[in-house]
Amino acid sequence: MHQQILIVDFGSQFTQLIARRVRELNIYCEIHPYNKLPKIDSAIRGIILSGSPSSCTDPNAPVSNLDIMKLDIPVLGLCYGAQFLVAKNGGKVEKSTHREYGRANITKTTEDTLLAGISDGSQVWMSHGDTILEMPEGTTVLAKTASIPVAAYRFTHKEIYAVQFHPEVSHSIDGTLLLENFTKKICGCIGDWTPAHFVTESVKRYKDTIGKDKVIMGLSGGVDSSVAAFILNKAIGDNLVGIFVNNGLLRKNEYQEVLEAYKGLGLNVIGVDASDLFIGRLAGVKDPETKRKIIGNTFIEVFDKEASKVQGAKWLGQGTIYPDVIESVSVNGPSVTIKSHHNVGGLPDDMELQLAEPLRLLFKDEVRRIGAELGVPQIILSRHPFPGPGLAIRIIGDITKENVATLQQADAIFIEEMKIQGFYDKIWQAGAIFLPIQSVGVMGDERTYENVIALRAVTSVDGMTADWADLPHSFLATVSNKIINQVKGINRVVYDISSKPPATIEWE
Repeated sequence: MHQQILIVDFGSQFTQLIARRVRELNIYCEIHPYNKLPKIDSAIRGIILSGSPSSCTDPNAPVSNLDIMKLDIPVLGLCYGAQFLVAKNGGKVEKSTHREYGRANITKTTEDTLLAGISDGSQVWMSHGDTILEMPEGTTVLAKTASIPVAAYRFTHKEIYAVQFHPEVSHSIDGTLLLENFTKKICGCIGDWTPAHFVTESVKRYKDTIGKDKVIMGLSGGVDSSVAAFILNKAIGDNLVGIFVNNGLLRKNEYQEVLEAYKGLGLNVIGVDASDLFIGRLAGVKDPETKRKIIGNTFIEVFDKEASKVQGAKWLGQGTIYPDVIESVSVNGPSVTIKSHHNVGGLPDDMELQLAEPLRLLFKDEVRRIGAELGVPQIILSRHPFPGPGLAIRIIGDITKENVATLQQADAIFIEEMKIQGFYDKIWQAGAIFLPIQSVGVMGDERTYENVIALRAVTSVDGMTADWADLPHSFLATVSNKIINQVKGINRVVYDISSKPPATIEWE
């Protein structure tokens, strides 16, 4: 059993980032909502309390029933977590007269293991609307800033620490060092959570639990499902049967290319072309949520029909990853459900198959590292994420064969040019969007009234937050010219410069 850090989620937008930073130290950790915490066992070596959009002073502020002061393991409170510890132990927290947000510099007031190696003046990132006015008895202030007298503190005779800033964000220059001090020096974690260990343990676990049963699995050609298939294939060989469904909403030539790729990798994959069925059921549907549900239900129907032909199948393999799990849990605030097309949603209640989800506890960047350990080809590992509903949520408005074909051509030009000019591997996700508007143009001596394509490219680490990619104007001009000249029916191309949040990566 691996040593573990428990992260208590009070609803912060940065909670997953805390987990990623801890995992980068090769330390296993799990996120659990403040009101659904697991039993504290010997594997848990420390606890981190996340920030929160709530104020400690609000009557409905999230309150964990964990009796922290009676625990025998170290605790680190971040931002709201720091205020929570003060408020629960006799101190005083009130709303600030002005919200402190952005960069600040800390000055150490007491030497302590938590801040070891961090110099005075180190930049940190603040984001809080509450201020600690009075500290509880038995505490020691460790650091301050020019604006606040308590930037970090600890309980003197307990290994309970807290900071008012966010060490998990990149703007906190020594944030990783602080988390390393806490997890390794204070909690005593040795950092044995590595890709090699994960592969060995996963293969053994599924070899033992699945045995000679057959597993059926929907494959997409993407990173997650492919890496999950590699693990299961390594465990059970040809008893894994992959099913790749063409919903008619894939990228240009993707169905044929993915099937060929899987054949070359020795995976046992069946291709099912159901494009006419999907497109037919989407005719006239404009609402994005309805599109998703139609696609999800149709996929289950097609998949189930094909899977029923596999004799002896007792398991369903899925490429579910950790953000899917977290985002699909709603607990009155933290980790609200925001996507209806995750792997963890849409399964029938009466499904008799057991689930095999090798990647359920991994973030996307960890999946890629695991894939590299397994020898998954780079062409798959470097592939951009692609939404489950495919191009349906990149066509704003009606789904028709003509609109799909138009978008496929424009998208192919965009992606290919990114690869030619060396931008593809620097971008987290990119694609074209078909807009439901027409604009006036001039081609030759004729006036045109044709469709608009929007281009979207973002940089990110895990897709939870993303910045628009600042691609060169010359590159965008080249792509625009090629699309307008080569794709019939398009006379205007625009570029999306919205970040996530407040926007999302996809338009629908």
